[in-house]
Amino acid sequence: MTTKEQINQELEKLPEPLLQEILDFVQSLQAKHEKNSISSDSQPAQTLTTEHTLTGSTAEDLLEFVGSWEGSDIRECLQLVHDSRIPLEF
Repeated sequence: MTTKEQINQELEKLPEPLLQEILDFVQSLQAKHEKNSISSDSQPAQTLTTEHTLTGSTAEDLLEFVGSWEGSDIRECLQLVHDSRIPLEF
């Protein structure tokens, strides 16, 4: 079974809200890929692999991302983070 067939099979099982999240993710991947392809003719386009993993990161680790936000949907993204975060218990 091809990767595309496996993805389609898994998509059939998901409820509509999760499908919307997946659509958003796919569109962001496409935009990133297009931007990287257009950004520099002398540099090869970056692959769509994950460059960073933030699990277990410290605040200092995250400083490299300061000022790197690109886009006009920051408020929506922050709301999504707020809505989907897990409450901490101390």
